[in-house]
Order: sequence, then structure tokens, then C-alpha cells
Amino acid sequence: MRGDNELQGGMYSYISPEQRVPADHPLRAMRKMTDEIFKQLSRRFDKLYSRVGRPSIAPERLLRALLLQVLYSVRSERMLMEQLQYNMLFRWFVGLNMDDEVWNATTFSKNRDRLLRGEIAEEFFAAVLELARDKELLSDEHFTVDGTMVEGWASLKSFQPKDKSQRSDDHKPDDPGNPTLNFHGQKRSK
Repeated sequence: MRGDNELQGGMYSYISPEQRVPADHPLRAMRKMTDEIFKQLSRRFDKLYSRVGRPSIAPERLLRALLLQVLYSVRSERMLMEQLQYNMLFRWFVGLNMDDEVWNATTFSKNRDRLLRGEIAEEFFAAVLELARDKELLSDEHFTVDGTMVEGWASLKSFQPKDKSQRSDDHKPDDPGNPTLNFHGQKRSK
């Protein structure tokens, strides 16, 4: 029998994000490693933050999010916040519950800068690398990254011949800011 394609959002979920992440997922080991490092850095975190005022982003959550950005090659902090909005694995790793609000990218950046100025972020990433090295989780195996060149949509007016003998410098532009070019029968393509 064919199932219904009726879309209805569930009100509640009785399965926690912890239960949804497979027991053998690599981020589980990474999460344990970061927890060990955070125990060592806890006093340093306390020195960076005031005891009064509004609570900031927890440095542990911020550093875990930055680690995800590095591990998953997320290009920007805005994209990282977008991933945290709907990626359950990311939310679990960072320590956000399903109903927790994701931070504004600007707020995230300002808090990140605080950790960078305090040199704690550098110390954290060095500790992650060292712990991974100690547990033999690193590999020197070669891998290749795709470097495919993507052509751009440049204006035909911006094309210049590579061979200087093909240039016709005697033509004076009618508008120096946006000159009209006469290609004199030369074939041009993007």
C-alpha cells in the first residue's frame, strides 16, 4: 500500500539528538577530545569573561563550532550559522538543543575575536592537533583536491590580447571609463 505524502510537522520528538548520532560517528571521538581540552582551558575561559552582564556565547560552543567550520570546510561564519540552524549533527556537536536559538553571525564573529585576542583559540586548535596525534588519529596519506577552473562572465570589453602584436593601441576610446572596442574581425569568446 502506498503511504501518504501529507506534510505535517510533528509537535514533539521523543528522540534526542544524542540518540540520532550513530555511535561510531567520527565526531563522537572528536567531541570527547574537545571535552578533555576544555577541562584544561576552563580557568583561562573564566579570566576572559566578566562576572556581570549578559551571558555570552559559551567559549566551548564557539570553539566547537569553529572546529566544525574547519573540518567540514564551511566557507563563512554566516554559512556556519545556517548549518547550525538545520543540521542536527552540527547542533549536537556544538551542544545546542533542537529548540535553542542559533547565534547571529556578527555576534559569533565578535565573540570569536575575543578568543583570538586571548590566544585561547590557537591553544585549543594546537591541543586538538596534539591529542589527535597522540591517539594516532592523523594520517599522512596523500589526497588530492579538485582544482577545476571555473570560467567567469567577464565583459568582452575587458579582454586583452595576450600577444602584443595583435593590439591596436592607435584606437582612442570614446569613453575612457567604459570604452567601446572594435575587435577588427577577431573572434572573441568567453
